[in-house]
Amino acid sequence: MLLGPQIAAVVTGAASGLGEAAARALAGHGARVTIFDRQADKGAGVAREIGALFCEVDVTNEESVVRGFARGREVHGQERILVNCAGTGNAIRTAWRDRKSGDIRLFPLRDFERVIQINLVGTFRCIAHAAAGMLTLDPVAGERAVIINTASIAAEDGQIGQAAYSASKAGVVGLTLVVARDLAQDAIRCNTIMPGLFDTPLLESLPEHIRQQLGAQVPFPARLGNPSEYASLALEMIRNPYFNGASVRLDGAIRMPPR
Repeated sequence: MLLGPQIAAVVTGAASGLGEAAARALAGHGARVTIFDRQADKGAGVAREIGALFCEVDVTNEESVVRGFARGREVHGQERILVNCAGTGNAIRTAWRDRKSGDIRLFPLRDFERVIQINLVGTFRCIAHAAAGMLTLDPVAGERAVIINTASIAAEDGQIGQAAYSASKAGVVGLTLVVARDLAQDAIRCNTIMPGLFDTPLLESLPEHIRQQLGAQVPFPARLGNPSEYASLALEMIRNPYFNGASVRLDGAIRMPPR
């Protein structure tokens, strides 16, 4: 059982949204939580509220990630739990004709690469550094540690304009079983959650009637997901030692249309 008092955990992207919910849930079970995020004010505020440590970390920067893990381990000891929630997205078509000029335009490669670097490369960077530290631990009840990643239903149901986002999240799904197999002999598990339409800061900026329309698309329950429901699944993945190598949709049975 890796969920309990004094277990060290790192949660990336935990200044808000799904990461914040995961950090709060872990702290509520007595874990010693370290928050990684670029949003210093929000991240530090969440950390104060739940008794966590905040580290300003950019998951696209190797030195920043190394410093974050070093600081977290200095204060809380080697983490047995990593929850990767840092992520971003954009909405740009692969190619399109400008309505005013008639010019044909392309998805700017720098914008594609930015999403890949944060969502996919950043996730794997944190996995690798966490796993290296986890290998130094002694097993507890037969297992050393667990890694949880955040993908999206866009990995399977990508909508128009989501080429970068869908590719990055499909990459996270693709690496999940491989990482689980890579680390299996050392009793370290790896799973991924694929959230659907969740009530996160990204959707909070939309008008209420748009939010309601989005929620109504979900078969059941016909509403946006609550970040606490994401955190609940993360906790179960941590608790259950037979949960390994899985990528699980958490979406109320929705399948996204093209737009």
